[in-house]
Amino acid sequence: MRTLFCVTCCLFLFLWDANAQNSPDCRTAIPVCADQPIMGLADGGGDIEDFDPEVITQSGCLEKGSISSANIENNTAWYVFRAGTGGQVGFDIEALPSGGNSTPTAEWDFAVYGPYDETSGENFCSIIGDGTSEPIRCNYEVNDTNFTGIGVNPESGQEGAPFLIGSQNTYDEWLYVQPGEIYFILINNFNTNFDDEAEPFMLTFTGSSVDEDQNSALDCSLRDEFLGFDIAACEGDPDITLSALNSPVGNDIASVEWTVDYDDDGVIDDTLVGSGPYGAELVVASPNSGRYFATITTGLGSPPTVADEGGILITFYGVPELDPTNPVTILDTNLSVDPDRNDIEFNVVGNGDYEYAINGGVFQDDPVFRDVPPGINTVIINDKNGCGTTEPIEFLVVAYPKFFTPNADGVNDEWNVRGIETLADPVVYIFDRYGKLLKQLGATEGWDGTYNGKQMPSTDYWFRFEYQEEEAGVLVAKTRKTHFALKR
Repeated sequence: MRTLFCVTCCLFLFLWDANAQNSPDCRTAIPVCADQPIMGLADGGGDIEDFDPEVITQSGCLEKGSISSANIENNTAWYVFRAGTGGQVGFDIEALPSGGNSTPTAEWDFAVYGPYDETSGENFCSIIGDGTSEPIRCNYEVNDTNFTGIGVNPESGQEGAPFLIGSQNTYDEWLYVQPGEIYFILINNFNTNFDDEAEPFMLTFTGSSVDEDQNSALDCSLRDEFLGFDIAACEGDPDITLSALNSPVGNDIASVEWTVDYDDDGVIDDTLVGSGPYGAELVVASPNSGRYFATITTGLGSPPTVADEGGILITFYGVPELDPTNPVTILDTNLSVDPDRNDIEFNVVGNGDYEYAINGGVFQDDPVFRDVPPGINTVIINDKNGCGTTEPIEFLVVAYPKFFTPNADGVNDEWNVRGIETLADPVVYIFDRYGKLLKQLGATEGWDGTYNGKQMPSTDYWFRFEYQEEEAGVLVAKTRKTHFALKR
């Protein structure tokens, strides 16, 4: 009996060393399947803050905690799966002994995010980290068993229920998935936050779909994409470590060849040198965007070669910045006859997924804005990958206001062409509807709605605007003649 026990221990340790997997960052979450238990090993909070500790103090049931240096992320592990069939899916997270202890010391919590559509183009980890996407299953309860998860606790038989503080229930309700849906699992050890000692666990998928066919309940082909989903990162972010050890062959690796297509145009640009055991890791530093591939030459126990044929596209996005040489293109202004409006387009340098808001309005993806007010305006540019937001930036639209209100309230009390001071030799003549000249304006004054000290009535007035504008290096004389309204 003792001999059998020792053999079992040795076999378990061998399997543990061979298959322990962890990625503490969402962006390098490990693709998994339901056909075998996943042996996890969590240590640390990762290279980046998946949840900004100054902004996100809670995500579903997960909390920052009372310790000032704590965060939602404490010895974390991230996994991702794709549903293969529709139906019921759950999982068990079993705490395992470590560090010479006879009993587990970790207390595991978890959160499940999704479902996501792989074709949506969303940066899943970004919307998880900024709180836009909240967990659909979660447990942060004090564990009185070695198990937590979704479904039924195999040790106590307690059925899952929605998270409730103080319930002592370590299980949440079953998931009901549809084929193709993507889900992310965050596993988190809050009990040993800061001791720098890795803690082991075993993740096993359960549920009626898994019982019916564990090979198809979750889409096992996702494991062939072992480098994971495409990564959107920010310039200046910590290095990204890609690992071929997450492949279906585990560490049955003789060597790994890494290649990169920097332009993502189907042409391999370079062969790179990996690091770590068997060269199975590749460190990608900012700003080296590109599609990276791994081809594994295996040992004796697997097919001779395994490759992530689709590779992983890593894109480093920059902080938004207007083109210093041509920040704003004026498409149309109401100084032109047609169209009688002010249309502009913002020109941004750098690689990013940007959205724009002018004058405190709502954000839009299109850098073109129609019918912008004349004069000084402001724009804010935001990178939707979380790589930065500009302060309000002023820009000028040279155009005329279509009305003014000289009622001494400090708003629109005078009329002139906005931005007139930027033009060469500008002069404005204002007439009543009978053609009588009421006022001549230059670049530094405006009309207050009076003639010879008498207030003029509310009606339309005409103006002729003469100025010079540079075209192809030559000053061209221009004239605009139209009308505006005085309102009292």
